[in-house]
Amino acid sequence: MRQRAWLGCWGATRGWRLCAILLAGMLAWAQTDTLAIALAQEANTQEGQAGDLPAEEPAEDLIDDVPAPDDAAAEPATAPPAAAPAAAPAAVDQPTRPPETSLLSEALQALGWFYTLSFLLLSFLLVALLVMNLLAARRENVCPTALVEGFEQHLDDKQYQEAYELAKGDDSYLGQVLAAGLSKLSAGYPQAIEAMQEVAEEENMKMDHRLSYMALIGTVSPMLGLFGTVDGMIRSFGVIAHSVGTPPPSELARGVATALWTTLVGLAIAIPAVAAFGIIKNRVDRRVLEVGIISEGLMSRFENVGPRKK
Repeated sequence: MRQRAWLGCWGATRGWRLCAILLAGMLAWAQTDTLAIALAQEANTQEGQAGDLPAEEPAEDLIDDVPAPDDAAAEPATAPPAAAPAAAPAAVDQPTRPPETSLLSEALQALGWFYTLSFLLLSFLLVALLVMNLLAARRENVCPTALVEGFEQHLDDKQYQEAYELAKGDDSYLGQVLAAGLSKLSAGYPQAIEAMQEVAEEENMKMDHRLSYMALIGTVSPMLGLFGTVDGMIRSFGVIAHSVGTPPPSELARGVATALWTTLVGLAIAIPAVAAFGIIKNRVDRRVLEVGIISEGLMSRFENVGPRKK
């Protein structure tokens, strides 16, 4: 009986031991799984943080970047030159400003020697013709008052020879007309008027010829400017045609500058020439009409004079 009871107790105890071992194994397995899951989560978290942060430099690089105390103390003057290469690119990137030149030098460079000499010649001729025509269109040079009064006084005094000598010695327009009329008066009054008209036409033609040169300059000057415009554009297009890539702007600007400057200078000469021609032409026409009226009035007293009989 005791043996059976002991065997029963031992069997019961053995069963309880097995249950405890199984329970302990299950708890250990559960703890192991929980620990593995926690480690995996922690590893994932660390990988995500490592991806956001910059990669750390190797220990060797860090060691190399740290300057040695002896080198820094022994070479204090070698540190400033390191900043020079950094400043060099900034200086290179800045555009270089071309040297400033005067407007006259730019014009001479754009025009060249041919256009410069041509426009200077036209300018000098225009100034000379303007002065000559202004002096020739003065009242004292066309119909001077002193000549009119002296000639009329000699006619009133019947001093015809003195009147002729006074008119002949005067180089004015009116003096030449009156001298021609008195010289032909012996042939009759109609012949005297005809001689006066011929001389008047000749003097008028001389004045018109001087004025016509001003009109010629006013026509040639813009034509020369137009020629320079075409020449400059041909040069610019030639640069474009012979360039492999993008043509340099400075080369294109030379042709454009020639075109613009020649046009500007040509118009600057032509406009005053045409304006002066119109003004002086009107003044000359008024003086010529005045000479005709005065000469006919002075010679009208010989209207009844017939041809001298031989």
